[in-house]
Amino acid sequence: MNDKKNLMLIVPMLHQGGFERVCITTARLMQEYYNVYVLIFSSKDINYDITGLNIIDIDVPAQKGLVNKIINVFKRVKLVRKKKKELGINVSYSFGSSANYVNVLSRGKEKVLTGLRCQTDMESPKQVKLFCSRSDQVLSCSKEIMRQLADDFGYNKSSYIYNPLDVEDVQKKGSEEVKDYPFDEPGTRVIASMGRNDYIKGMWHLVKAFSIVYKKHPEARLVVLGAGNWSEYEELSKRLGVEGKVAFPGVRKNPFPYVAKSDIYVCSSNHEGFPNAVLEAMALQKPVISADCKTGPREILLSEKEYDKLISDKPDGSSITESVHGEYGILVPDMDENVNMDPEVITEGERILAGEICNLLENAQEFEHLCVKSHERALSYTPDRYKESIHTILTRYEE
Repeated sequence: MNDKKNLMLIVPMLHQGGFERVCITTARLMQEYYNVYVLIFSSKDINYDITGLNIIDIDVPAQKGLVNKIINVFKRVKLVRKKKKELGINVSYSFGSSANYVNVLSRGKEKVLTGLRCQTDMESPKQVKLFCSRSDQVLSCSKEIMRQLADDFGYNKSSYIYNPLDVEDVQKKGSEEVKDYPFDEPGTRVIASMGRNDYIKGMWHLVKAFSIVYKKHPEARLVVLGAGNWSEYEELSKRLGVEGKVAFPGVRKNPFPYVAKSDIYVCSSNHEGFPNAVLEAMALQKPVISADCKTGPREILLSEKEYDKLISDKPDGSSITESVHGEYGILVPDMDENVNMDPEVITEGERILAGEICNLLENAQEFEHLCVKSHERALSYTPDRYKESIHTILTRYEE
């Protein structure tokens, strides 16, 4: 028996997504200081390397229907409370709203930390107030969420910690051979994006913008990596006249070789927390164009001075209305979240995005400059920095 304190990390699943990856990274980094347990609600489709980690699967997967969801919460709370007591947990830290509910409602003698990691987590005031009132501290991964907690909820005990990025690991994985890359023909210029088929990723905006790009640059191609049924998008591509020029390979355990073989990375999301995929593309030295959705992209692509000026100009956190060429990448105005698969409807935001993609395809000097600046920015989010920050916070609550 060792004398380390016991830390529980709670996450719904480990199948895909940013906060799941951060959870696994946190577990590995904190093993030096704690007995770490990663509790999940379901082990279905685990897509991360969990070798050497203490994984606890309570096997209460998500259910459809309001009544079943409520029953699920009670089941999860009962099982997690029991596990916390059995293991003598000192600190529990949860990732994502469904995990936060269970964490605060299963609270015993341990200290409870909850994570608000995405703009969608902020859209239910009752939920946010519950987490703030029942947690010892709320952690976020962006300054914007911390600002909202203070301004909109009067909660001033939040801290923000930027997600960790292991640049060497991403580059190593990016160098692996991929045999099913869809666009290997010479002379093509590939735009890449990563994200599941979910309205918050705004992929219909990207496909429509790409159709504009393709008319001007027939050498352009688009590859979208992520889970989901993409048949509706394939039909949209066909109706936009870019069938065969857009590929949806689906989810990949290692998506980085696909991004490494591309030329430009685009984030079309209308909601993010702190977009890991953007940083991963930057680690692969790809110039990035991102929608200025609430939380995340602007903090990555702008310098501190540029970010402070934007906040000063728009203290309510609203999106920009025209493109901003930041020190580390290009921001375009946030595009709406209402899914529109009508090929006849092209918005101004989609035209602006298309224009910036064309600009990078045509402007070799800016393209090369942003490749260098992307890599420089990625190096500032080291695991060691995250490790020090999260350990400092956890140490406050060990007793």
